Amino acid sequence: MKQLIFLCSLLLVLSTIPVRAEKTAADSSEQQQQTIYRNLETFANVLTLLQQHYVDEIDTRKVIIGAINGMLTSLDPHSAYMPPEDFKELQEETKGSFSGIGIEITIRDGVLTAVSPIEGTPAFAAGIQAGDQIIRINGELTKSMTLMDAVKKLRGKKGTKVTLTIHRQGWPEPRDFVLVRDVIPLHSVRTMPLEPGLLYARITNFQANTTRDFIRALRRAGKKHPVKGLLLDLRDNPGGLLDQAVKVADVFIDKGIIVSTRGRDPEQNMSFKAHKGNRKYHFPMVVLVNGGSASASEIVAGALQDHRRAIIIGTETFGKGSVQTIIPMPNGAGIRLTTARYYTPSGRSIQETGIRPDVVVPFREPAATEKTARQWSIREKDLPHHFRNDGDNAVKNGGKGTGNAESAGKTKKIRERLARDNQLRTAYIILKSLNIVLHEDAAAPKQSSGDGQARRNGS
Repeated sequence: MKQLIFLCSLLLVLSTIPVRAEKTAADSSEQQQQTIYRNLETFANVLTLLQQHYVDEIDTRKVIIGAINGMLTSLDPHSAYMPPEDFKELQEETKGSFSGIGIEITIRDGVLTAVSPIEGTPAFAAGIQAGDQIIRINGELTKSMTLMDAVKKLRGKKGTKVTLTIHRQGWPEPRDFVLVRDVIPLHSVRTMPLEPGLLYARITNFQANTTRDFIRALRRAGKKHPVKGLLLDLRDNPGGLLDQAVKVADVFIDKGIIVSTRGRDPEQNMSFKAHKGNRKYHFPMVVLVNGGSASASEIVAGALQDHRRAIIIGTETFGKGSVQTIIPMPNGAGIRLTTARYYTPSGRSIQETGIRPDVVVPFREPAATEKTARQWSIREKDLPHHFRNDGDNAVKNGGKGTGNAESAGKTKKIRERLARDNQLRTAYIILKSLNIVLHEDAAAPKQSSGDGQARRNGS
């Protein structure tokens, strides 16, 4: 009898487990909703107390926007609320022109930090560097500023001045930089021939027309000399539009994933793949990156690295591997919300770790010792009474070069830039080496199948 009672009790307990589980889940959801309502009630009470008792009359709209900003910035440095005027400026930034100092900023460890200056802008000319901490803007401390507030203070009419108080690692104390605002250039692609067939291309940021301008630049260069090698400079490129980064990488990748995104919302789980049939370029590539290469530029570098399409040279990139989605609001405002993370084709997360170069080359300022070494470098032509090379074109032409002045000027400019930029110089040497080896392999006579098998076995 006791066993029967025990069995009936056990069956009763087991039969009620699913019901209890469902009830527990419902209770949990209900408790969560009640907690939200209590917190909203607390917020409403605080707002009422401010309106009734604060020493000065408050601007309710300003206080509420401040609360929204506080809510978003408590999540991560990149989420923010944009009032209608700021939202409009953001749209103009990627399509039209805007006036400012030309710098990408973020909040790192609670400090307003420069990601990188855009080449050809006041910030770049003033020597602002990636990683610089912006302590004050026009004397106002930035510690309590939101990202959008800081952006708003940095922008302004062309010709007006803004003073940044900068702290840089290694400096004993902060320094002031006075910058004059200007129209930020929209042309994000610049090219320069290193020598016939070897092209240098720099992308300063990824805007709406970047891919179009980049392809045009490659075609223009190819009309003069077929491009046999490309040095792509993404240093101090703060990023920009995701679709443009994908399209630039797609120019050089034949198949497979370029980048994927993963978020809590299944709709944010996307894979961007290379398209077959696009115009492809198969020449050797070297990509330059540094700590100022962020977001979209990290996507390009990571895709080219994982697909073994290019050698990445420089220093570890910034590590901004999060996706921000701009959500329009009914009042004309917008919310910039972090919705997913970026992953390279091999599944690596860019967030925080960044892209590690294949060849690490820290930037080094040109030293006086290098000039001294060049001065003490002695060659045959420096020796007294040395033999002349009668086959030298310059000697045959009475010491006059065969090239025109414009070509000589460009060559001199390239040499000067290579002399003061050790990262660029290293990248150029590697690219030139790849180009030489590739063309030597193409020109070499084909081995018989037996010889080839013997060489493979011997290796």
